[in-house]
Amino acid sequence: MILRNRVPSLTPVSGSAVDRPAIITNFYREEFIKHQELLYEQREYFSERAITEVEAALNRTLAQLEQLCRGDDADRVVSDLLRKFDVVTGLSAWSDPRSSH
Repeated sequence: MILRNRVPSLTPVSGSAVDRPAIITNFYREEFIKHQELLYEQREYFSERAITEVEAALNRTLAQLEQLCRGDDADRVVSDLLRKFDVVTGLSAWSDPRSSH
């Protein structure tokens, strides 16, 4: 008998539909949380006002994330928000292999 590697399917065995917006929301939530963690680590490099404003924006975004991810243009809107936070935190520089020396 030959065993094959299988990638698990996203379709539940019970036959219920996959909640695609929930999967997308969880993915983006993890990305915003990474920005929050990195902002906390870089706290000493920013003014208290800047930290407060970015934290407030991140918290608002996380609170509205489920609603944002259900929109027709969710990927564009949320990606734009992530890029804006990246300007502050520099998260992409930490994870982009092209930026390594």
